[in-house]
Order: sequence, then structure tokens, then C-alpha cells
Amino acid sequence: QGRLRESGGGSVQAGGSLTLSCAASGNSYSTYCMSWFRQVPGKEREGVARMHSRGATRYADSVRGRFSISRDSAKNILYLQMNNLKPEDSAMYYCAADCVHSGGDVVGYNYWGQGTQVTVSS
Repeated sequence: QGRLRESGGGSVQAGGSLTLSCAASGNSYSTYCMSWFRQVPGKEREGVARMHSRGATRYADSVRGRFSISRDSAKNILYLQMNNLKPEDSAMYYCAADCVHSGGDVVGYNYWGQGTQVTVSS
């Protein structure tokens, strides 16, 4: 069974950058639909960025132009490059793999990581 493990979180000042990694094991996710989510306690989980199986990407409006999702298929790692970070980007960040589709929409994922915390101070 596949496993996902996030890393790269930490504390940074506003305007700074971080790169999150999601290392996959057990399965090869090089052709999978994969995404980054984030969640703040007491709030709903928010989709941040998605990379479809053929490489197309989508971003939440709140991060478009600042965040970039990419994948190293040879290493089976998904990345999230985060630039110009803002305090409102502070959250637990999760990666997810193997989209579940329904009616042309992505409605879920079969694999989730444990998360990595990002804290941005003003």
C-alpha cells in the first residue's frame, strides 16, 4: 500500500519562502493526480494546488502566482514551492494522491500524508 510523507514545513517570516516535499513510497505516483491541501484548526480543509496525471496544474486563487506545484517522477516526490508567504498561509499542509473522480470532478483522494506545519509570522 502506498504511503505519503510530507516534509519541509517550518517557521518563516512574511515574504519568505519554503519548499514542501511529499515523498511517496509503495506506489509509483508519477502518473497520478496529486494535490496539496492545507488546514487550520477549526476551519475546513482547503485545496491549494493540484497536478493532474498529464501535468496540468490548478491553484487556489489565494496562492496563484506565489505557489508552484511540481513533481520529480524519477524520485517519486511532489513539491510545493511557496514564495512571498503571508501569515494567512499558516496551516498544516497535506499532500494527497490518486484522485477519485465523479462526474468530471475530483471528489476525493485515496492516499493522504500526515502533514507538515507551516507558520508564517508578520
